Amino acid sequence: MKRFMLVVITAALTLAGSLGAQEADQIKVEELAKTTTSWDGRAIPAYPEGQPQVTVSKVTIPSGLKLQWHKHPVLTAGVVLKGQLTVITDKDERLHLKAGESIVEVINKWHHGVNEGDEPTEIIVFYAGVEGQPVTVLKPEQ
Repeated sequence: MKRFMLVVITAALTLAGSLGAQEADQIKVEELAKTTTSWDGRAIPAYPEGQPQVTVSKVTIPSGLKLQWHKHPVLTAGVVLKGQLTVITDKDERLHLKAGESIVEVINKWHHGVNEGDEPTEIIVFYAGVEGQPVTVLKPEQ
């Protein structure tokens, strides 16, 4: 996440340098998350060996939908653009998110999300893994 934020900030500063003073004053950089732990307080593990691969996805979850149980073997972070989402772990830990809020997801821990709102939830999700590694693993049906 630090690398990603550094890229974003560097890009904003580079862009600001190519603009006039008036335009540069209009650029706003707002840090949404900066942490060494996931939302449940567990330390984020070291990056795995291999060719780094970043995946960015926009996920739309219809109102009332409960996602399948799954886990992420890679660093996963997101920002809710619209709606709300409740994330629940297999230990019944819960995090309620609404539009504008960010999440640094739990890693290698079973969880699912539920859109309990009246509108679709839209979330941009950033996965930082290595080439060939899945970003999400679905829990087998029992």
